Amino acid sequence: MKISRALLSVSDKTGVALFAAKLSALGVELLSTGGTARVLRDAGLAVRDVSDYTGFPELFGGRVKTLHPMIHGGLLYRRDEAGDVRDAAEHGIGPIDLLVVNLYPFEATTADGEATLEEAVEEIDIGGPALLRAAAKNHTAVTVLTDPADYAAVLAEIEESGATSLDTRRRLASKVYLRTAAYDAAIGAYLERAQGGEAGLLLSRPFEQRLRYGDNPHQKAALYGRFSECFRQLQGKELSYTNVLDIASAAELIGDFDEPTVGILKHTNPCGVGSDADLGAAWDKAFATDRQAPFGGVIVCNRPVDRMLADRIGDIFVDIIIAPGFEEPARERFRKKKNVRMMELRPEALAAIAADAVIRSVPGGILVMDGDARALGLDEWEDARRLGEAVRTKRVPSAEEWAAMRFGWRVVRQVKSNAVVFAAADRTLGIGAGQMSRVDACQIAVWKAGEAGLDLRGSAVASDAMFPFADGLIAAAEAGATAAIQPGGSLRDAEVIAAADTRNLAMVFTGFRHFRH
Repeated sequence: MKISRALLSVSDKTGVALFAAKLSALGVELLSTGGTARVLRDAGLAVRDVSDYTGFPELFGGRVKTLHPMIHGGLLYRRDEAGDVRDAAEHGIGPIDLLVVNLYPFEATTADGEATLEEAVEEIDIGGPALLRAAAKNHTAVTVLTDPADYAAVLAEIEESGATSLDTRRRLASKVYLRTAAYDAAIGAYLERAQGGEAGLLLSRPFEQRLRYGDNPHQKAALYGRFSECFRQLQGKELSYTNVLDIASAAELIGDFDEPTVGILKHTNPCGVGSDADLGAAWDKAFATDRQAPFGGVIVCNRPVDRMLADRIGDIFVDIIIAPGFEEPARERFRKKKNVRMMELRPEALAAIAADAVIRSVPGGILVMDGDARALGLDEWEDARRLGEAVRTKRVPSAEEWAAMRFGWRVVRQVKSNAVVFAAADRTLGIGAGQMSRVDACQIAVWKAGEAGLDLRGSAVASDAMFPFADGLIAAAEAGATAAIQPGGSLRDAEVIAAADTRNLAMVFTGFRHFRH
């Protein structure tokens, strides 16, 4: 069915002028409202205002402008139903074949908690959802767009045949209802919280891709949302469920480091992290922590990968490499290993990590908690008074020990609990993950360091939660650690502090725990 008339009314004006210009060049009549109409006119396009088309002015500061039979009738009447066609002709209602609408930015307005209730209410869109739902209901005849990402594909179909396929219209219609459901859920949750209540949870995410499999090949899995806006796959096999978890964990780890850093992970656990102005040297430090675990692992860095680093990584089998960019010589090196998944880390990923909640299913329900986006308890050290409160031992850490504790604390929060990390100022030395007792985690970290031939003398030990007994701290001190960083808060803190003092070990309490289950 040929597209002859389009209505465009968008809050997100990304790409709309170019899209409309191409529609106009194909002979499509353009209807629009308010700010969108101004943008199109500024681009030199002929646009008819909705108020001129309906013969009815916008009212109440723009709150009522598209709620009119000329508009909704043009979207809703069935082109193959004789009665509908007769009613449309009798009342002078012409078809609207293409609708381009996205909604007022309610979620963005309320995201930081700074908006007043009145400001939030003004961002509740009324006409937009009504238009979208009407067009989506009549998708056998009407093409509806609510996401600028779909402009190019729809335009390609119109340029080829003057219309869109039924499959495309159905896909876009389903996208509309997912969007309006999520929008209404956000509004409902906000208003409930504004009254001091707890809102119900409604999850609505667009389907993104079918995954290779879940934890195991016999488990089906899929990805929903906008993961591809955060990470772009440049090459390699299709992603699995565990690949996605590994990529997310790697991005969260590297997001805590400003200096050039390379991290190596296995099953979402860091098994080596190193920092250096030379990325190749950073890799050497990370790899030296554990030369076995990186086989089939995940590599992440916070600088573009150059050929030197690519050559070093290329010497071992890795599953995924993640970075904010890959220089062409590096890409050429990895092309020889076509199964390696090469992922470009986009800035949106780190922003999403900071904002997203953690959601997990349980029998009969869903658990939701705030994300744990950064290592806590470090920033306060810049304040001399707070720094003095943090030190709980007779001996104050040296500058080198402070740096080592900072490094270890940023890594240990990414390790599955119970977790212990031995670190220097620029690298990990031993990592113990996921043990039932903290002393076991400490002993495994010591053993791993020994296997790697690394000397723990003068290192700092980081524990993601308190030492409940002195045994874990004693094991770390006997292995060579001279400083410790932990949250504190045990009933036996005095016992642990005494054990540290006895061994001339400097210890800092952060006041924050970083369990990771």
